[in-house]
Amino acid sequence: MKKIPVLSLVIVLVLSLLAGCGTTSATSAQDPDSITIAWLPNCAGDDFKEARAEIDRVIEKASGIKVVDKLTTDYAITIEAMASGNAQLAWVGAQQYIEAHAKNDKVLPLVVNSGDSGTLDDALYYSRLLVKKGNEDQYQSGTGYSIDNIAGKKMSFVSTSSTSGFKVPSSGIVEYFSQQDQWKDLKAEDLLEGGSGKFFSQVIFGGSHQLSLVNVLTDKADVAAVDDIDVASYVELTSGTANRPGAVYTVREDADAPFDKLAGAQYVIIKATPVLNAPITVNTGALSQQTIDAIKQALTSDEVTNNPKIFIPENAENKGFFNQPQRFLPVEDDWFNPIRELSK
Repeated sequence: MKKIPVLSLVIVLVLSLLAGCGTTSATSAQDPDSITIAWLPNCAGDDFKEARAEIDRVIEKASGIKVVDKLTTDYAITIEAMASGNAQLAWVGAQQYIEAHAKNDKVLPLVVNSGDSGTLDDALYYSRLLVKKGNEDQYQSGTGYSIDNIAGKKMSFVSTSSTSGFKVPSSGIVEYFSQQDQWKDLKAEDLLEGGSGKFFSQVIFGGSHQLSLVNVLTDKADVAAVDDIDVASYVELTSGTANRPGAVYTVREDADAPFDKLAGAQYVIIKATPVLNAPITVNTGALSQQTIDAIKQALTSDEVTNNPKIFIPENAENKGFFNQPQRFLPVEDDWFNPIRELSK
């Protein structure tokens, strides 16, 4: 009779230990002395210093931990910083998030900026193929534009890890041209370099959306892949409909570097593709769950939504990454599956 309670006790103890192990695994992350946020090259310029500082301030207030910026010069550096935990947070494109998550599944999306509706339904920006104004006639087809004539041209991408600066446009190019006998075996990796017998005569990588745009404006490239959000503060819509083929944009007179010597230069969009908004990501193995929850709660708060230094009002003088009437919303890993599908 005495064996039953003893056995029961052993079972309870074992189950308790197993439960304890599970709990320890889920909450084992310890907060560092400071939180490092990694920023892609597109976001690392001095003109975005105040915008970065305001986001840092919100996170520092929510977490009670000092925040430090890691300004990167290469997409791969940002991805590795997140995957290794050297950076606990980062604002990256969907493709960079997917690559970091593949390296370390503890890297997860924290929040993403909504569309103007305040929901995820229109949480989109645009990947665009564009050409220098004056050259657009080569790509006209009837009353619209076609990418038929980009074959054999000099091409500027951003980075192989860029969602809108490589992954989306390269997938679109492959999908379109693989319907033709000449290019029926075309793959995305065939677009990485140019030369004789290649799809492009030359391929260069700008390293940022800003520099990819510079490449086409300075005739280093005939066609460039450039998103809309990373160059929005340097240019203005001159004619046509924003982010639609035929739209003409002009570099502002007061544009900061690297466009300070290109005022008045113009480009024309020949193709535009919507892309899922970029997430603020977190390495959940490098921060405690309590701190992660506090940061998420702060970022999704009405206080941050109404902060004009984070969500910039129309015609504001300060520059930022997000615009009113958007807001931050929580998002899950599977929301980015459409971008994953592009690699299959």
